[in-house]
Amino acid sequence: MLEGWEVKSLRAGRGQLNESYVLLKDSEAWLFGCHITPLKTASTHINPDPTRSRKLLLHQKELNKLYGAVDRKGYTLIPLQMYWKRGRAKLEIALAKGKKEFDKRASEKDASWQREKQRIMKSKK
Repeated sequence: MLEGWEVKSLRAGRGQLNESYVLLKDSEAWLFGCHITPLKTASTHINPDPTRSRKLLLHQKELNKLYGAVDRKGYTLIPLQMYWKRGRAKLEIALAKGKKEFDKRASEKDASWQREKQRIMKSKK
């Protein structure tokens, strides 16, 4: 749940979803790693943690659907964007599947080749 300073901070565009993720535990959804910077005018005597975990409000039907995908199919929940709708902060989440080991090796090989090409082109100039 968002507190007053967080709402003002989000409206000021001070929320970041980089490296954040959603976990399902005890039949609740939690957002971890989301950085919401507190406003300097919010409070002088309380120093809130900007990356604390936040509870997401979902219907039980939605939670059951997500549990099935995460537990049985091996998906993970990724937050995509945060936006406002009718005065409430909404979070768009997606189900994502990680890369297989052979996909990772191919990506690393391509990246190293690109770096090598850059070095060769740079040395020829």
